[in-house]
Formats: sequence, C-alpha cells, structure tokens
Amino acid sequence: MNRAIIALLTGLVLLLSGCATTSPAPVEDRSLGAHHGSRRSVPMPADGSVYRVRRGDTLYSIAFRNGLDYRELARENRIDAPYTIYPGQEIRLDGRPPVRRGSASTPQPVTRAASVASRPSPPPALVESKPAAARPAPSVAKPADAAATPAVPPRAPAIEANSAAADMVWRWPAEGQLVASFVNGDQTRQGINIAGKSGDPVRATADGEVVYSGDGLIGYGELIIVKHNSTLLSAYGHNRRRLVKEGDKVKSGQQIAEMGSSSATRDMLHFEIRRNGKPVDPLGFLPRR
Repeated sequence: MNRAIIALLTGLVLLLSGCATTSPAPVEDRSLGAHHGSRRSVPMPADGSVYRVRRGDTLYSIAFRNGLDYRELARENRIDAPYTIYPGQEIRLDGRPPVRRGSASTPQPVTRAASVASRPSPPPALVESKPAAARPAPSVAKPADAAATPAVPPRAPAIEANSAAADMVWRWPAEGQLVASFVNGDQTRQGINIAGKSGDPVRATADGEVVYSGDGLIGYGELIIVKHNSTLLSAYGHNRRRLVKEGDKVKSGQQIAEMGSSSATRDMLHFEIRRNGKPVDPLGFLPRR
C-alpha cells in the first residue's frame, strides 16, 4: 500500500516538473516572433513614393535626385521656406512610381497576403480588379501624348529658358573640351561633360546661392547645386574638392570647386541645368565658344 502511494506521488512530481519545463518555450517563441514582426514593420510603410531623409540631404537634393521641382515638393509636404528638413523625416515624392527601391518590392507580397485574408469579402476583390483593367487604357494613351509632346518641348524650353535667364550673366563652368553632350529624354545624358585636369577650377555659371554641397547623390561624386532663381538650378559633379558650403552666395565666374574624378572614370566636370526640376540643354544657356 505504502509502495503504491509512493509511486503515485512520484508520478505526480514528475508530471508537474514536466509541465514547468515546457511552459517557458512558448513564451520565448512568442517574444522572438514579436521582435521579428516589429523589425519588419519599420520599412513596410515606405515605398517608392515616400523618401526617408538621411543626414546630409536637403530638399533641393531630394528634388534633384528625383527630377522634381523643389517648390512643388515643398508644397506637397507642407514645408515652408527655408525648407528645413530632418533625418528620419518622410517626404512624399508626388508622381513617382514605387519601383526604384528594393523596399518597394516588400510591400507587394504583404498586400497580396492581406487580400488573400480578405477573400471572404468579394466586393474589394472586384473593385481592385476593375482599376487594374482601367489602368492599361490610360497607359496606352500616355505614350501617344508623349510621342506628340517631344515636338513641342524643344521649342518651349528655349523660350522659357531665355526669359528666365534674360537678366543673368552666364559663363562656362570650366575650361576644357566638351566630351559629352545633352540628349533630351536620356537619363544617362542629362547634362554635358567637360574634360580637364585634376585640380582645374570649376566656376559658378551664374550668380546664385549654394543649396547643396555634398556627396550623397549616387553617380555625381562630390556635387554642388546652385539655385539661380525660382526656376533654374545648376549642378557641378565629379569634383575633387568642394570650396563652398550650403547657404553661400556665389557670383558668376567665382571658383566653387576643383575638378576631379569622383564617381567618374576620368577627370572631368559633369554640368547640368535644371528648369522646374527637369534637365535642359546647358548649351542653350552658355555663350558660344
């Protein structure tokens, strides 16, 4: 009898100890799952239409990088002059499709999983399928417009550029041979390249204010952006050394940098002019030589 009671008590002790050892495991698993979930949720809201400000960015550099007018970008995000922004701030890039960044591919599977979870409600599925069918029609119309538009813009920019730059003294930003010219619509030819030697002076093409001086734009190396008026910006890339900082006022012909080969295969200056955020042919502004 005593042996039976002892065996029964022993069994109960083993059973209780087994339950005590298994209970922490689910707690640990859940906590790990919660941490992973929180990490994934950080980049999830960002897509190709939202940019998170990094140290060294300015509103002008963000607009320049995305081919946007800085005034419209500021208006869309309710940022008043002097357009101060902060690291971590989210800037909406109006009209930019979410295809540029790797993070843009992450939300797509998540939205699909969400739609699968919401299959019990058929109306959303039907509503989503209709816009998908409606979108191809505008996309077909747009190429037609784009095809018809190029015939007009080459003339309009010249007129607008001349009126915007009528009171400015424009000069070549560097001495040297022109080795690459502007090609309208070609993202690899958005300006001109002027060859030279490392250390050659790079000069402001016209009076203005330095609105960006840094190396945060991929492909431009050490870059300077000068604002000439409310519509015109000029950009100077691949410098060896920058001699001006943001906020500096510069005069036409003033040296602002030394020519170099940062993010380039040779010593040269990459020079661009942007009108309302869009690249235009610099040769339409510079004097003939």
